[in-house]
Amino acid sequence: MTWQVYVDKYLMIQLDGRKMTSAAIIGHDGAVLAQSANFPKFKVKEIVGIMEAFEEGKLAKKGLRIGGTKYEVIQGEQRDLISGEKGDGGIVVKKTNQTLLVGIYNMPMTSMLCRAIVENVAPYLIEQGF
Repeated sequence: MTWQVYVDKYLMIQLDGRKMTSAAIIGHDGAVLAQSANFPKFKVKEIVGIMEAFEEGKLAKKGLRIGGTKYEVIQGEQRDLISGEKGDGGIVVKKTNQTLLVGIYNMPMTSMLCRAIVENVAPYLIEQGF
């Protein structure tokens, strides 16, 4: 399977009539492996910042930036998951061995549903060494 299939078929799925607005799989170095058509353009330094936040455990202080949008961190777990909010939407980032799975959403999608979708994809990638 290609990386794009994981985005199109597994991250951008519709559940209960709700769907993320965009999603991507990004390497720890900031390289885009796959993304939905409307995923925001971002700077590599934003990905570097996310990786540093995971390593340093400073998520709540720094916030989370991607595509120039700053999200208020509402949850960070076990140094491999970040949830953030902005207005009526938010973001979920799951760190695997080599990738970041990113889901961005607006209402009616919820943080919990977005998180469930992102976390459902992660175990297979981790099992494959990614």
